[in-house]
Amino acid sequence: MASLLIVESEASLRERLTDTLVRFGHRVDVCSDSRCMLKRVSDNSYEVVLLDTRIAAETDIDLIHFTLRRHPGTEIIMVADVDNIDKAVEAISRGAYFYVLKSMKMDDVVMLVENALKKREDGQALDAFQKANVQDLVGTGGAMRRVLELAAKVAPTNSTVLLTGETGTGKEVLAHLIHQISPRRGKSFVAVSCAALPETLLESELFGYKKGAFTGATSDKKGLFEEAEKGTMFLDEVSEMSLMTQVKLLRVLQDGELRRVGETVARRVDVRVIAATNKDLREGIKNKTFREDLYFRLNVIQIRQPPLRKRMDALPSLVRHFIDKFDRKLDKRITGVDESAQFILENYDYPGNIRELENIIEHAVIMAEAGLIKASDLPEHMTTTGVRRALPDGSESDFITLEEMEKRLIVDTLTRCNGNQTVAAKKLGISRSTLWRKIGKHGIKLSQFETSPQT
Repeated sequence: MASLLIVESEASLRERLTDTLVRFGHRVDVCSDSRCMLKRVSDNSYEVVLLDTRIAAETDIDLIHFTLRRHPGTEIIMVADVDNIDKAVEAISRGAYFYVLKSMKMDDVVMLVENALKKREDGQALDAFQKANVQDLVGTGGAMRRVLELAAKVAPTNSTVLLTGETGTGKEVLAHLIHQISPRRGKSFVAVSCAALPETLLESELFGYKKGAFTGATSDKKGLFEEAEKGTMFLDEVSEMSLMTQVKLLRVLQDGELRRVGETVARRVDVRVIAATNKDLREGIKNKTFREDLYFRLNVIQIRQPPLRKRMDALPSLVRHFIDKFDRKLDKRITGVDESAQFILENYDYPGNIRELENIIEHAVIMAEAGLIKASDLPEHMTTTGVRRALPDGSESDFITLEEMEKRLIVDTLTRCNGNQTVAAKKLGISRSTLWRKIGKHGIKLSQFETSPQT
């Protein structure tokens, strides 16, 4: 049962709308003017508001903005005369969900209300999942914004999705997000790595088997596809699937049918498939290791997950998340990272992506004595091979001390800030007095910079 508000100037239509929507199980409040609506919306929260375009036009207050400012999740349906359609369309641009004509059948009104409720529910599911998993989603800015937009668009459909990108970028997390904001969210999400199981075992795990189909098959067994009925199947590293198993997967995608190993009878299944790979499947097609027809079935919607080095805006929240995780797990008292460690973390290119970052932070938390993680607590390769990538071109040595690295960072920052120490300190994330001490410590001559007035 949903909570609805009908704001309609015509008494007969108001009564018909109320009777119809109450009959379909909704709780309905009614208003005949803007003053009543303002009072109702101020005192109550409604999932859907049906708003007469005439009433909306007769007041100086923007009723749509007023409602959405107080209750951002409310869906507003405009109720319009034929000669007021332009006002209804304009209202959509200001946040209304859609419009309905006053001459429309009540069944159509009910359907539109149900669609609005579904949109609201899906939006809430997306918001809740993003808030609960902001670290795992690896940020919502920059490169990830487009990824999340695509995920939100494809989630309500049954279309197959192909997730691509480097190893460790969080493709399974993204697949789970799509499942969580889809109509299938109340059913199973089943994930399997196609590279983790040998060919014969993968086939029987996915499609099940009949008693006596092979040695050890002492009873009938449902496969993972049947376990995922009405839900979502996530096939990771799908490029590693054998050609024989690919044929059986293609039948599931084309016909919604599978055969257990050892059976001749086809079984119907209703499963949404999301596949993932870190390889170019088109190369697999050229090399005859991946079926072209299966590729096109899987690649209905492709979402490429960017590597961590392309979304470094998420690094601080990820580091904080993993520190908290391993702090609890290892019963340590780590509060963060110091400046030198932060510099190394920010300038490493993470070939193993988020998975590697998680391992790095686990290592650092184990090694840290207390308080802050220091550069010496990070894996050794990060202070040699990894940090070299961040050094200025022309660096003569393969190795560099942390002291020299800090000096170079300060000099580079002061150069960019034209010698303005206040601005440079802010960019470095330290106090002005700390910067001054480090300038003296490293013997940095301020005369080399084009100075700006210090504030």
